[in-house]
Amino acid sequence: MEEIQLEVQIRTTQGSRKVNEMRRQGLIPGIVYGGKQKPTVIELDGRTYSKIMRQHRGEMVLFHLSVKDGDKKLRDYAAVIKEEQIHPVSDDVIHIDFNRISLTDEIEVKVPVLLKGDAAGVKQNGILQQSLFELDVMCLPTHIPGHIDIDVSALNIGDMLHVSDIKLSENVKTRHDLKAVVCTVVAPKKEETEPAAEAGPTEPEVTKEKKKEEPAASADAKAGDKDNKEKK
Repeated sequence: MEEIQLEVQIRTTQGSRKVNEMRRQGLIPGIVYGGKQKPTVIELDGRTYSKIMRQHRGEMVLFHLSVKDGDKKLRDYAAVIKEEQIHPVSDDVIHIDFNRISLTDEIEVKVPVLLKGDAAGVKQNGILQQSLFELDVMCLPTHIPGHIDIDVSALNIGDMLHVSDIKLSENVKTRHDLKAVVCTVVAPKKEETEPAAEAGPTEPEVTKEKKKEEPAASADAKAGDKDNKEKK
């Protein structure tokens, strides 16, 4: 893992308005936690920090923080990033939490998992799916890997890699579930086509004949016969 020297200043700015003004000046507010000391409120140059993180994108970084008050150096901290707060629109880092650590004590951290190579199954139109993007490892801070590379070139369709397949150095161990899937190559999805609708049995056509109306004369004749019977 890369070890980076980073100069930070004790921060005296308080209140959201003053902190926002500080950000407009290109500074990032932060805080250093951990150890037996109280949290240290700091600020650091945004351009310097962004340049470092661009150069080590996707890697774990160990910082040696040189804490100063103006031109006066106060102390040094070994630290790793605990959390970054990102602006939802600009994607700028607006706050950083550092975790103060001891170089002689083991720590547990999350290390990025990177897939390397072209899977054989992908060349057969398979799809490489990654399930695990970070691995929890335990080791001394100076032994933390910047990232964990996994070669997937031998994977065919249906093959998968588990945490147990990851080869770590002697100084690094993990308590992660060894059965957890890191990645797999799945078969391509078949395009579903709807079958043509089968013609069902046709119902016989029913024709209804309209009842013929009786001629008016015939109706009158029947009425006359009825009157004659009643007179009798």
